[in-house]
Amino acid sequence: MSAASNPLPPSRAPFAPESCAQPIRVAVNATSLLSPLTGIGQYTQNLMRAMQRRGHFDLYYFYGHGWGRELRESPMPGIVRAKEFVKRLVPNPHEVFRAVQRMQFRRGVRKFRCELFHDPNYLPFDFSGAIVNTVHDLSFVRYPETHPTLRIRFLEKHLPPVLERCNAIITDSAFVRDEVASVFGIDPAKIHPIHLGVSPAYHPRSADETTPTLSNYDLRHGHYVLAVGTLEPRKNLIQGLRAYCTLPARLREAMPFVIVGMKGWLTEGIEAEIASLGGRGQIRVLGYLPTADLLQLYAGATMLLYPSVYEGFGLPALEAMASGIPVITSNRSSLPEVVGDVGITVDPGDEQGFADAMRMITEDPNARAARGAAGLDRARHFTWARCAIETERVYRIALADL
Repeated sequence: MSAASNPLPPSRAPFAPESCAQPIRVAVNATSLLSPLTGIGQYTQNLMRAMQRRGHFDLYYFYGHGWGRELRESPMPGIVRAKEFVKRLVPNPHEVFRAVQRMQFRRGVRKFRCELFHDPNYLPFDFSGAIVNTVHDLSFVRYPETHPTLRIRFLEKHLPPVLERCNAIITDSAFVRDEVASVFGIDPAKIHPIHLGVSPAYHPRSADETTPTLSNYDLRHGHYVLAVGTLEPRKNLIQGLRAYCTLPARLREAMPFVIVGMKGWLTEGIEAEIASLGGRGQIRVLGYLPTADLLQLYAGATMLLYPSVYEGFGLPALEAMASGIPVITSNRSSLPEVVGDVGITVDPGDEQGFADAMRMITEDPNARAARGAAGLDRARHFTWARCAIETERVYRIALADL
């Protein structure tokens, strides 16, 4: 077990937009907002909210089937079932979706005369103006076994030429900047790491505040381990579960392991592990929860366990820190960059290390309080306003590159 010490990068001078009679028109791929929000959807929604508040650009949102000026606040009803239906019937569904969306995209950028295109989700369409692309991680390269084969082939085909066409690339962390530069041979000067932010809605809450929500899930404030994230192999949840199950029975009986997140892909191993370990109600799988409930579950948890083997940022770790609870996470990829020396970082293969960390946080209230307070202080440096300021700067750089 180790603690990583990674100071936050210093803030740069505030961005001041050039005065102009007409704001620059920006096309934004917002298709990630059609589905229940995972990390990329949260990034897109929160960043664009912050940019709308600043009002320096005219934003036009592309929703795959059409366009809008309004930022979508809720998923499209039935979208998950519809996607699953298409995937079962159509060979190479990623290519089919992309071909259909490409036509709608071209019509919109012509109609709205957009000057810059930002794709927050890896793969921008062809565009005659400036292109900004956000690459969140390269897990499909580093851990291909944790992704569906069709997705890997799709990204291998489309991502390299897209990166060459981009005028600027945004990454969620310095770690991913270095990954993109080394894997694809991109000039690091073209890549701009910008940390994500955390909503003020994530903050500490008392037991009186959380109990009305927690009681709906048969949970008690300060008496459960929380794991948040899409169920997929890269999240290393099996290792976390096994570590939890080595804890003394008295701790497990008083402190269930609560899993929150939508079902992803290649989940058979995780589901089998949960089934084999989930006796006596000690492991609770709650699935995807509304944000209002998730806020309460963060604030009421004893700790967040986030043992992922690879993350481009690791938003749940930041959300937990902002909620005032300790974070136990992996010492790999970007996670030490996010939690610094206030999180407990463990090798993702070290089952005993995770168990020791959980036991220490559970049994030492002083350590738990100190870790929670230090995380809360660190989280204050990660804001969506700052993310928007830095993103606007990248837009200007990309426009100047034409």
